[in-house]
Amino acid sequence: MALSRILTIAENTYREAVRAKILHGLIALAVGTSGYSLIVGAYALRNQNKVVSDLGAASISLYSIIVAIILGATSLYRELELKTLFPILARPIERWEYLVGKYLGTVLVLVVFIGLNSGLLLFAVGAIGTRPLTLSILLPAVQIGLCVLLGWRVPRTRTWLPLPLAVLLIASGTWFAADSVTERAVILGQGVFTALEVSVVTCLCLVFAAFSSPFLTAIFTVSVFLVGRSADTLARLPEVMFGSAIKQLGVVLSYVFPNLMVYVPSRELLSGEAAGVSLLGYGAWAAMQAAAWTVGLLTVASLVFRRRDFL
Repeated sequence: MALSRILTIAENTYREAVRAKILHGLIALAVGTSGYSLIVGAYALRNQNKVVSDLGAASISLYSIIVAIILGATSLYRELELKTLFPILARPIERWEYLVGKYLGTVLVLVVFIGLNSGLLLFAVGAIGTRPLTLSILLPAVQIGLCVLLGWRVPRTRTWLPLPLAVLLIASGTWFAADSVTERAVILGQGVFTALEVSVVTCLCLVFAAFSSPFLTAIFTVSVFLVGRSADTLARLPEVMFGSAIKQLGVVLSYVFPNLMVYVPSRELLSGEAAGVSLLGYGAWAAMQAAAWTVGLLTVASLVFRRRDFL
């Protein structure tokens, strides 16, 4: 029964998030950035594919973090503001079940967001290779158009259509970029690691959203994100320059906060060119680390949320 209640909350969260206009705007912005990467790559004398894939993958990672923070910071507050949370909690549902459901629904939206943009980026990379540019535009346009048509004809499918569309774009984009093996591996690999990273960032948002406002939640999450992206640097601060106290503080912070640099592996690792390092082993270790942070942060968020008084 608990699983059924969690999945119901996750479904409602997904439906609400998919309808958010800011999500549509960020998808358009990510698509525009992929197009811009083609323009930048056209001016590169060499390694045009590398420029497009690196810039595109970095933009997808950045926009995914923005979406995670916005959705995580506002989703719970919107329920409180509209007073839709009270009848939900009045039902036989635990508060931790509600939070886990919100988390799963938000992560599903983020996975769809990453999948859609990664699939379109694969078509952009394929266009630089031997594939014709018109085909790289026509194929995704037809797929998107068919989904829009189906959503118009069958309105009840609208909110779920982005999910199969993301899978279709990834599959067809992977085939379309077959001539660019290295760039395809970089885009797909970074997409997986980005999904792991946003799963941790979403948990951070829920911890702060359990007791603070959306603005403070966003500020706190961005601060932890910046520390997490700097964890490797903090752990290796030179004692000669900063002193032993600052160095020890950096080491402590690198252990206390999640090391998000784990989810930004080097290009050589993603392409399989890193000597002595297995991408599969590294990915499994990163996934276990993300799972551990997810369980820990959701536990903290649930404890805080359970003690919160809404009156």
